[in-house]
This record gives sequence, C-alpha cells and structure tokens, in this order.
Amino acid sequence: MNLIIVESPTKARTLTRFLHGKGDYRIEATMGHIRDLPKATLGVDVDHDFAPTYIIPKDRQRRVGELKDLAKKADRIILATDPDREGEAIAFHAAEILKSKSQIPNPKSKANPKSKNQTIPFSRIVFHEITESAIHEAISHPREIDRMLVDAQQARRVLDRLVGYKLSPLLWQKLSRRWLSAGRVQSAAVRLIVEREREIEKFAKEEFWTVEGTFLCHPGRDPGSIKKTLDSGPLHRSEREESSEAGMTITAQLISKNGVKYEKTLTLTLFDGTYTTANSTIDSKQKAEQIIADCRAPFTVSAVDKKEIRRSAPAPYTTSTLQQDAGRRLGFSAKRTMQLAQKLYEEGIITYHRTDSVNLSEKFLDEARAFIGQTYGADYLPPKARRFQTKSKLAQEAHEAIRPTDVRVQRDQFTRASIDMNRDHIRLYDLIWKRALASQVSDAMFDSTTIRITSANGYLFEAQGSIIKFDGFLKVLERDENGHIVLPEVSVGQKVTLGILTPTPHETSPPPRYTEATLIKAMEEEGIGRPSTYAPILTTIQERLYVEKVDKKLVPTDLGFTVTDFLVQYFPNIVELAFTAQMEDEFDAIALGEKSWQPVIAAFYGPFAKQLGETYETAQKVKIPVEETKEICPNCASPLVIRTGRYGRFIACSTFPACKYSRQLIEKIDIPCPKCGGDIIIKKSRKRAKVFYGCANWPTCTFAAWKKEDIK
Repeated sequence: MNLIIVESPTKARTLTRFLHGKGDYRIEATMGHIRDLPKATLGVDVDHDFAPTYIIPKDRQRRVGELKDLAKKADRIILATDPDREGEAIAFHAAEILKSKSQIPNPKSKANPKSKNQTIPFSRIVFHEITESAIHEAISHPREIDRMLVDAQQARRVLDRLVGYKLSPLLWQKLSRRWLSAGRVQSAAVRLIVEREREIEKFAKEEFWTVEGTFLCHPGRDPGSIKKTLDSGPLHRSEREESSEAGMTITAQLISKNGVKYEKTLTLTLFDGTYTTANSTIDSKQKAEQIIADCRAPFTVSAVDKKEIRRSAPAPYTTSTLQQDAGRRLGFSAKRTMQLAQKLYEEGIITYHRTDSVNLSEKFLDEARAFIGQTYGADYLPPKARRFQTKSKLAQEAHEAIRPTDVRVQRDQFTRASIDMNRDHIRLYDLIWKRALASQVSDAMFDSTTIRITSANGYLFEAQGSIIKFDGFLKVLERDENGHIVLPEVSVGQKVTLGILTPTPHETSPPPRYTEATLIKAMEEEGIGRPSTYAPILTTIQERLYVEKVDKKLVPTDLGFTVTDFLVQYFPNIVELAFTAQMEDEFDAIALGEKSWQPVIAAFYGPFAKQLGETYETAQKVKIPVEETKEICPNCASPLVIRTGRYGRFIACSTFPACKYSRQLIEKIDIPCPKCGGDIIIKKSRKRAKVFYGCANWPTCTFAAWKKEDIK
C-alpha cells in the first residue's frame, strides 16, 4: 500500500477521486499540524542553540495513533502536503513521528524480518494544483523533504514564540491586562494603523475652490433649450454628459491664467511613505467670484489634442492582490477570502492560493490562448503570451499565480463539487477566472481628447474626454473602469459661447484610514509578513481589540494606542517596519540555504533579552485611557467610565477595584430591528470577540446579523 499524507479531509477526498483505480493508494489527512510547540511553556531552549521542544497536541494524539497504525501496513509513505514552508514543516513532522514504525519489519519485504534497520521509504511530492495530471506528475517525480524550507519555517516559529511568550507577560504586568499579547508582525501592523490615525488627527483641513465653465460650442444648433437650462443654474452631471454627447456643450475646468496654474499639490511625509493630494490656490469664495467676474469673452478653442491610449491587463492574482480585490469588489474579509480559496484549492478548482508569484504555466498559457481565440475572436488574442515579472525572490518559477485549473469552466458552468460550496465560492472563483484569463487578452484602447479654451484675457480652461475604441481585456473583466466621456467635435480657433461659470468649494482630505485591502497592500510593500500571514494577522489584531472596524475602515482603539506607544518606547525594533522586513529577508535567506537558522535567532535574542530585563526593572505601570460617561455609579456614587476588557468595551466604576460595579455597554446604530422594531445594538461574540448586530430586546427577540447591510 502507498500511504499518502495530506493536511485536510477535503484534499484527501479530492486526491482519492483522482487516484481511484490507478494503484494501491490510501490517502489520509493529518488534520493540520500534528506537532507543535507546547502552549503552556516556552518550548524553546534559549541556552542550547534555541532547540525547540515539539509535542503532539492532545486533539491530534488519536489521529497520530491512527496514522502510525496505517504506516505499519504501508510499503511507501508519500508526503503530499502544501507546496510552501508550512506544508514542508507538516511533512517533516509527519515523517519524524512515523519514523518510529521503521523499527517494525515490513511483512511484505523479502529482507530479514528480524532486521531492525528495515525502513519504509518516505518521499515528498509537491503540486500547485490538485488535478489528475498534476498529481500523477508529482508522484512520478518525488523528492526529499527540503530541510532549508523546514528551517525557515522553524526559525519564524521560534522567533515569534520568543517575542510573544516573553513580551506578553510584560504587557500584563505593566498595563494590568492579563490577556494582552504582542507579536513581531502583529505589533508592526497595529503601528501602521496607529500612526495613520495620528496623521489624520494632525491633518489641518484647508478650504479651496475650483471654477468650472460650461461653453456652448455650437449655439446655432439649439439656441433655446440649452441656453434656457444654463440660465437656471449649473448643469447636473447627467445633463452635462447628455449635452456634451449631443455636440452642444463642453464642460471644462479652470487651469491657469497667463500660464500661471491654479492647481497646487500638497505632499505629506507619512510613517509608511508619502501622501500627495491636489488642491487649488483659489482659497476663498471671494477669489473665485473675482475670477468669474474677470473672465472676458471671446472664448476661443486654443488646442485640441487627440491620442490613442493603450491599457494593459493587470497580472493574475497573488495572495495579497486577491485579498485586496475580494475586499473591494466582493466585501470579503481577508480571512473569509482565504477560507473560500482554501476550499476551492482543495476541491481541485484553483491552483494553490498562498503565493506571491505572478507566473503562469506554459500549459495554462496555451489553454487560455486557445480559449480566448475561440470565445472572443482573433482581435482579442495578442501576438504572444503575456508574462509578468514576479518581485519576490522566493516566488520561484515553478510556483504560479492563482488561477483556475480548467479555464473552460466559467461561472455559469461552475458545479458545486461538494455540499460545502456556496454562492461566495462561486463569486470568488469568478473573480479569479476573469483576472487570470484577462491577463492574456489584448490591450484595451481608448481615444483620448483634450480641449483647451482660452478667454480674451488669458484664462485657460481644459476639458478631457475618452471613449473606448477597443475593449480588449475589459471585455473579460466585464467592467469599464475609465468611464466614458464624449467631447463635441471642435477645431482650433473656433469661438465658443460661455454658458455659465460655477464656483465649487472643497476641502483638502487627510490620508485615508486603512481598510483590510489597503493594509495588506502596505504590509506587502513594506515587506511585513508573507502571503500565509496576512489574513491571520488581520484577524488577530481585531480579536485582541487593538483595532476595530468602523464602516470597513480599521481604527485603533485606546488599547491599541497604549500598547503601541509602550512598545515604541521600550522595544522600538519590534514595531519598526524596516526591522520586521529585515527578519522576513533573513527567513528567505534560510529558505535559500544562504544562512543557518540558529545564528539568525541568536543575533535577535541577545539584545532582546537584555532590553526585556531592563524594561521589567525600569518601566512604570501604564494606565489605559478610559472614556467618561457623565453617569454616576449606583453603588458608590463615583463617576462611571467606559473600559476595554477581553470581550470589548463595557461600563464600569472609575474606582475599580475598590468598587466592582460594571454593566454591558449598549451602542445603538440607529437602525430599527426588522423583526420587532426595537433598537439594534453592537455586540461581540465571546469566543472570538467578533462584532455582530443584535436586537436590544434579546432574548424576547432573537434577531442578529453579522453585517450591518444584512439588517433588512
């Protein structure tokens, strides 16, 4: 018997489907990691080369026993875990555990049954898609376990254990909260959000004005209706577009006077880069009105510039770009996206979903090009396949971007491979299918037109428009992201008639808060974390109540501010982006065999342990800010405040622990309960501290929803 070891039952079921009748195979799942560091102790011997102590968790011991029994009957053990560092580590630990059976003679072997050196061969296979051809190809080309990948995973695990296990008790003591945690990547991610919030708070908004002109380019065509409309005030957008497409008007923005531009840019240096926004030197309504009064006829078309613009398709998805797009377009959290993608991968529907590669296999390129030609026609097929440049040095050529395993399967042909598949799986698959296929479709082409209109005394107005000349890859994506603005046909030197000049007030905008999508993008750009860590980190920082999601934006809590400030003061490298990115580079070097893992850990731990001891001695206790309520404690008449606990915010007496009065904080959202008409309030689940919305009349009314938009 050939015993194949994978991680999950779904993956095991898919492999069984493809290997049924193709040989004596038995596919079994480890149910995830079957060896790990202990939860109750450090599990790392800092005095002996950081040797880790691995245990079999209680909830895996029965499974391990079953695998050992099966291993005794096997002629060969094939480790078919995922093709990344985590998968390599699972394969390594499975092999270490099952090696104990090598002392048991193989009854089918012709070797001396009493020989204690008889072993059952282990082999490692990898595949990036669970298809019949990929599995058979992998089985035909087995390899040894890659100890460099295992060491890289072990280095990350050991370092993160040292940071978390050593720092967290310090936070418990100094901030008086026994449930706090710190982590190398999570703390850096929280700092990004904290620093952005402070940048927003410091931002001073400025008023500025723009002037928009509507010009009649062919007033003789319809001297009545359009002029009448303009006389009653500025045109709405739909009216502007309608009259523009009819060849009657041009709506243009004031750009300059006598070559001096009104536009100016504001550039701010941020914690994680720069932020640039455009505004205007017209800083008051009075100045705008003076300009309007000063604009004098005649108005003449001074330039008409036409050019063709080509736009290429984006690269196929990596883990981070899939999480970003699924968040923006489908409203999925990073965690939800990865759960759905995991299922699609294990069912053999998409390729491996933890990747930072944008490469596509030659086989897929050939299949995609054939499909494009047959489905969309020769015009949509570029002369040769498109290849994209992968940035990460660890994204090897053998690794691929996320793509469908069969390009012929479109959304409307998608069959649910198991009862666990749902509409969200189909929506995510559709996103992946379109992006992968579109990456191989011809460029989209636009006809872009810029018209400049100059007044008699030097005021310059500019209008820009574009129309799609050839939709190219946009046809596959089924969206036009550039809009469609048609400008009338005019010629240089043509006189146009001013219809109306409209001043519009604006305010400069601060840097935007992070969403899950933009935080993942920032983490990737800064080199913080890797594809497999983005979603867990986003989940952790919200469950720890360092960050909360408000209208899909990530906002730091008072607790998040306090913990971050403490770490910045005493452990600046832990929350320094460059340091966190450097450690990722060190792990990459270990994976490539360029460094050994123990010296990397030692170089970090020496200074860290010293700083830890000094901080225990010198750091004062820190109070987490509380929010006043203007209410009085019913027990002792002291002020009531809002505190943050393990499960969220609550109301408590300000004299705690002298007075232990507390009660639930009820936060209304001004939406009536669709079931009973009562107030809908914000709640948090006890298990994961996940926000949901429930009726204030519970338990009489049991209405609840995870999303605000689901309250209908």
